Amino acid sequence: MPREAFERELQRLQDELLTLGNMVEEAITAAVESLRHQDLEAAQRVIDKDREINEQRFAIERDTLILIATQQPMASDLRILAAILEITTELERMGDYAKGIAKICLMIGEEPLIKPLIDIPRMADKARDMLHRALEAFLRQDVDQARAIPTEDDEVDALYQQVYRELMTYIMSDPHNIEQANYLLWAAHNLERTADRVTNICERVIFTVTGEMTELNEDEGRSTSVEGLPA
Repeated sequence: MPREAFERELQRLQDELLTLGNMVEEAITAAVESLRHQDLEAAQRVIDKDREINEQRFAIERDTLILIATQQPMASDLRILAAILEITTELERMGDYAKGIAKICLMIGEEPLIKPLIDIPRMADKARDMLHRALEAFLRQDVDQARAIPTEDDEVDALYQQVYRELMTYIMSDPHNIEQANYLLWAAHNLERTADRVTNICERVIFTVTGEMTELNEDEGRSTSVEGLPA
């Protein structure tokens, strides 16, 4: 395959990755809105569309592996292809989190919410924004942005702790709230994990550009070069 054709195929894979990211962003928004408004039909649509997310992931993985197997990509190209494989997995799992939130909506059903949802939608907005910018950083190979985004995870963690404390007060005031409070805490936990997976994507951006595997949001911030994949 001529270099020009290889670069076109590589660009197509990155475009498909961005499409998958957009699908996941939409799923997060739709799942939380369905829970917020107790829209059971909307929740079911999120669950049904998760199959499309899975299919998109598998298509990207298949085409990426074919490109690796049939070509002899240079080290920098190979890092991009390896990152695409990793990021598609992260995105698919985020889609699973969105599906989980939609299932929670169905579990709660038409039972009145014990409280209006405020911080959970804020968590969703923040996690989705972090994800969007992380994918932009990957497409632009922007290491500075990739390093900066995970620092915002503290905001998501703080909102999660706020949700936890507030739900505990509802449980203590009325034990009958335990089941729904647990469901809502589960939804918040899915969003907290979504933000964590954004950090994983940012680590892959840094690896793609520098050839170093960097653990972000770690106390020691360790970095190690990957043997055989020079920057």
